[in-house]
Amino acid sequence: MFGCRKKAEIPIYSFEKHQRVPNKNTTIYSCHVLILEGIFALYDPRVLDLLDMKIFVDTDSDICLARRLARDVKSRGRDVRGALQQWHRFVKPNFELYVRPQMKNADIAIPRGIDNLTAIAMVVKHIQRALNAKSEAHLKKIAELGEQVMEKPLTDHVTVLDQTPQLRGIHTILQDRKTTREDFIFYFDRLASLLVEKAMDRMTFTSHEVLTPLNLPYNGLRCASAICGIVILRSGGVFEIGLKRVVPDCKIGRLLLQSNIRTGEPELHHLKVPPNLGNHQVLLLDPQIASGAAALMAVRVLKDHGVEEGNIVFLTYMATKVGLGRLNAVFPEMKIVVAGIEDAWTSRWIDEKYFGC
Repeated sequence: MFGCRKKAEIPIYSFEKHQRVPNKNTTIYSCHVLILEGIFALYDPRVLDLLDMKIFVDTDSDICLARRLARDVKSRGRDVRGALQQWHRFVKPNFELYVRPQMKNADIAIPRGIDNLTAIAMVVKHIQRALNAKSEAHLKKIAELGEQVMEKPLTDHVTVLDQTPQLRGIHTILQDRKTTREDFIFYFDRLASLLVEKAMDRMTFTSHEVLTPLNLPYNGLRCASAICGIVILRSGGVFEIGLKRVVPDCKIGRLLLQSNIRTGEPELHHLKVPPNLGNHQVLLLDPQIASGAAALMAVRVLKDHGVEEGNIVFLTYMATKVGLGRLNAVFPEMKIVVAGIEDAWTSRWIDEKYFGC
């Protein structure tokens, strides 16, 4: 299966206890190639319909027995006698009855396993061709979407800060190449606070009554749910001080996206978010949006973790019209708050100036 992009929780199985380990899973995410391996991998027609390539690895039964004895004794707490009895009574006859017939469902059968270098090389080349084709198709769709959104206005869910004299003055300081790093950090933190404050206006609030110091009731508002800031590493870290100034009790999560040098597609390399993320309103932080490809994937990650689209506010300093348009078109219920819009794509520079490297 090529080009998988969704999160999956894989149960952990205990061979010693012959059952799944309770409340323990392995999370996999954003793989380009998903390998489904198992004795019944080619059995269920519903699974076969999902596979791009089906392989049956045929290994000599003597080698299988030797590997099984070494594994069962070393890793599964069994003795040689018990392993042999299991092999002759159950494993081998059931293999011939149920597993070997699945060979007819395979696209290719590889004898001799890892020793068959020619067959393995053929499989690798097939996978590379399939990945290249899917990457080209994906990038083509992104480009087509960019052409479409350039002709459409942004919706009300996109908020651009009013370009007041104060804000234009801050822009001027930040854009000036002569600005020292100390001044850049000071004024960017100030602008980050303004962006977070504006983003808070897009959050959902509920009525809440409190007693004033004079013991009088006051009908006010409070956030409908906890707020979590998700930093897109590393550049999104420039917003953390401004975020903490406005929402000091905000939880922080992080995800690392990097573009594949060969294909240009974003890849998820690290993810750490608070538990029950779906119960939060989320501020997604990244100071620059160019094509919007990484931003699209970041939002997809949040949605896969249970966050409703309407509970996400994307916070950015500068963005291109095409990048904003793509985000707005694909996730129309998400709010976006931006300090300014650029006409053309620029390389990332804000985090380098802020962090000094």
